[in-house]
Amino acid sequence: MPAHASHSRTGSPPPAAVIDGIFRALSDPTRRDVVARLSAKPASVSELAAPYKMAMPSFLEHLKVLEASGLVSSEKKGRVRTYQLASERLKVAEDWLSRQRRLWEQRLDQLDAYLLKLKKDGVT
Repeated sequence: MPAHASHSRTGSPPPAAVIDGIFRALSDPTRRDVVARLSAKPASVSELAAPYKMAMPSFLEHLKVLEASGLVSSEKKGRVRTYQLASERLKVAEDWLSRQRRLWEQRLDQLDAYLLKLKKDGVT
């Protein structure tokens, strides 16, 4: 079971370490591109690495970070390792961003109401 699964059922946010790992993984443009490509279909390591001009060990490190964050999973059949997107982990990031957006919208609404009250009361 994914580390965040019990948190999503209870409505409580996942631990900070889970969120940190997801955003750390997504902070790199190569890793974001790999996630975008995997959203279309699973791919082998060689398919994923092909567009990049980097040494294979460097590219494998990107895949390791993505897998450690839970954003991707892999399966090895024979000599071929295939990666696929773990979209439920992206939902964890989306939920965190939604909570932040709601918080800031609420704060801005409160500020707006306060400023309108000041204006109505003639305070400038």
